[in-house]
Amino acid sequence: MKITLALALNEEGVFEKKHFGDSDKFAFYTYEKHELSFKEELPNTFKSMDEAQEHGSKKKGNAIISFLKEKGVSLLVSKQFGKNIKMVNQHFVPVIIAEDKPEQVLAILQKHMNWFKDELKNRKENYMLFYIKNGIIKMHVKKD
Repeated sequence: MKITLALALNEEGVFEKKHFGDSDKFAFYTYEKHELSFKEELPNTFKSMDEAQEHGSKKKGNAIISFLKEKGVSLLVSKQFGKNIKMVNQHFVPVIIAEDKPEQVLAILQKHMNWFKDELKNRKENYMLFYIKNGIIKMHVKKD
């Protein structure tokens, strides 16, 4: 199973405590045959879109979702997600991380990739929100 990941990074190439859609750039990686490999890095051209009128703009959220779907992304990695998380998890598995450096995060993600593969295989929407802190993975479970 091939999985494409999008990491939300700042200009220096590290994770920052910002919402996914407010990152400076996205780094794309693919996971295939038990290997994570760098694909490309692109600026976040949606960063300031519609934010003057409305924080957490649905227009901005939908634009980012469309862009990421065109890239074949299925896993989003960030220090934080905003109020559009309910839109996001309809299309992607969101992962919140605590670490700053992509190399550390990628090693942790690789170790837990079976969790994400299982999530993508067994759900088609309403994906769980995963938290990774100190290398330990947790899932956010909705309470009724």
